[in-house]
Amino acid sequence: MHFENLNLIDPLLRAVRSEGYTHPTPIQLQSIPHILAGKDLLGCAQTGTGKTAAFALPLLQRLAAAGVGRTGPIRVLVLSPTRELATQICDSFATYGKHLGLTQTVIFGGVGQEPQVRALRRGVDILVATPGRLLDLMSQRLISFTGLETLVLDEADRMLDMGFIHDVRRIINSLPKKRQTLFFSATMPPDIARLASDILNDPVRVEVTPTASTVEKIDQAVYFVSKNDKRALLEHLLRDNAVTRALVFTRTKHGANRVAEQLTRALIRAEAIHGNKAQGARERALANFKSGATRVLVATDIAARGIDVEGISHVINFDLPNISESYVHRIGRTGRAGASGIALSLCDSGERTFLEDVQRLIRMQIPVIADHPFPMSAQAMASQPFAGARPRQDRDGGAGQGRAGRRQDDRRPPSQGFRSLASNGGHPRGGLSSAAPSGAAPRGTDLPTRPSLGGLKPAGARRSFRPRTSR
Repeated sequence: MHFENLNLIDPLLRAVRSEGYTHPTPIQLQSIPHILAGKDLLGCAQTGTGKTAAFALPLLQRLAAAGVGRTGPIRVLVLSPTRELATQICDSFATYGKHLGLTQTVIFGGVGQEPQVRALRRGVDILVATPGRLLDLMSQRLISFTGLETLVLDEADRMLDMGFIHDVRRIINSLPKKRQTLFFSATMPPDIARLASDILNDPVRVEVTPTASTVEKIDQAVYFVSKNDKRALLEHLLRDNAVTRALVFTRTKHGANRVAEQLTRALIRAEAIHGNKAQGARERALANFKSGATRVLVATDIAARGIDVEGISHVINFDLPNISESYVHRIGRTGRAGASGIALSLCDSGERTFLEDVQRLIRMQIPVIADHPFPMSAQAMASQPFAGARPRQDRDGGAGQGRAGRRQDDRRPPSQGFRSLASNGGHPRGGLSSAAPSGAAPRGTDLPTRPSLGGLKPAGARRSFRPRTSR
């Protein structure tokens, strides 16, 4: 199937071809015809599957058919949880619509509002916004939605995790009732399902992969390590030349700073990106990572949403997420657009319940690499069988606002052991072994696992359409 078969107009096809792509991804193939027909849509797909183009291309065509080159009310509103993702979505509309004469702008917090207000006063067809800044401007009566035709909620599950659900509902309540609504989410927790049910009108549901599944081409592994040895193990992993570009996740902003500083002292070029960083600093860190000037980017969950960088060979969870759905989003930064990738997790004794939550969510047991320079003893593994009460996650990974309804006692003891993965120098190179090395956790009940990680360096990518500035 080619884009020409989707009844897209020639200016859009020329823009897509100029980006070097010819084949739509499954989410695009299934979504574009319904959006062109004006239907509401509920799209559930993993990150990195091309969701932005799935709604941007048909919406640009609908706007062009209704008339272009005019200034007036906002016709399309896209809500996004983070500044980086909002910027990339706006860039995607500009890229695909470059032959159409439509206008777009992006607004987000953390910067002065006056340039954004001037852009709105000039008139835009497409507005991409984060909820906080949008509500600020709405309260100042600086935005009108009288001409709105389409609302897009992108990464709806992340907006819930960030505590934006009430802001989103306030915005939606102020919009015209007669509109097309497109709702995209990588996961579909109950609160998001209820929101979708409230705002969608007889929607078409598009689900290209099982909810909360992980990309098939991402090889996953976990290292059990003492908390005090995590940084040393991280350095050890990053010394491997197969790690060409790595995204490292921490649970907190301060943790991201500490890890980046430690790696820099170890002569591994790294930068941190999180919500406390000024927008200019975040943009420079991301630009350095994209260009290769920085090989390692250390990020929190919120700041990393919207990072769409080609060629991320490894995602490393320095801290396991305390919200298991975040694991799916994290590892989706690699293995994009048909490429393979590797996701490694460092698990200390206090995070074993988080690991159990992740494995239950993705319905597989992550292979364990027990042969590495900083193994955790069986005694240490058994010393803290529970991770304790899960702290609620704040808007950038710390303690505070979190997912509603998460019960403190909703946890179970971790299994007594995991299938061990044979390795070479602590890296996922070999196949599954039949017994864990001495000092590793004893084996327990085996769950389905991959037969092999196939080496640290990912294989090449299949050439399929994925916008460089979107997911």
